[in-house]
Amino acid sequence: MDTKAMYALSYGLYVVAAKNDDRINGQIANTVFQISSDPVTVAVSINKQNLTHEFITASGKFSVSILAQETPLEFIGHFGFHSGRDLDKFANVNWIKSPAGLPYLSENTVSCLEASVVDQIDVHTHTVFIGTITDAKVLTNAKPMTYAYYHQIKRGTTPKTAPTYQKQEMPPAANDSSSSGKYQCQVCKYIYDPEQGDPERNIPLGTPFDKLPVDWKCPICGAPKEAFVAL
Repeated sequence: MDTKAMYALSYGLYVVAAKNDDRINGQIANTVFQISSDPVTVAVSINKQNLTHEFITASGKFSVSILAQETPLEFIGHFGFHSGRDLDKFANVNWIKSPAGLPYLSENTVSCLEASVVDQIDVHTHTVFIGTITDAKVLTNAKPMTYAYYHQIKRGTTPKTAPTYQKQEMPPAANDSSSSGKYQCQVCKYIYDPEQGDPERNIPLGTPFDKLPVDWKCPICGAPKEAFVAL
């Protein structure tokens, strides 16, 4: 079976958030979709290991912030490659409260939704939460980011807890004579390509990996240069 066939399915990129007592948390998700119009109902797929899953289960509510196409990789990595058990993800980002007190992102966001869970489906490693929309806001007229754009244009990667994650073997380190010049992060599998540089951090096209500043970090997960291996 060629699981690459799944790449043809269309997705967006979202931050799904929830509240449990006074704590809030959010995570990157790419499986949020409308399933009915009367009432307006959406479904989200969340990994059972994630803190957001715990919060949605406890509260019966969730919010969705639909990310804009130009959202920086670092912003996506903040919500996608770090655990809310280790840090407050909303501490240094701009957000507002939904009517139910859930967080709506007010930066890098096209529009926001608030939903109340009416059903849930156990699907192996994930739970699909089905929620009726209780609030919705349009924040900007920017283009929403698609999952294809995230991968193909921004060269983003997928965390292991994502429903679309596909395991890839880490390549062995290459010697200087066979190296392509590309380096891959061993944490999140982001690939630094010198031909494309890192424009979000003012690294121009054509910059070799060994010429990157010593304090340069992975644009997605924040791992240091030492976490990269040559391809």
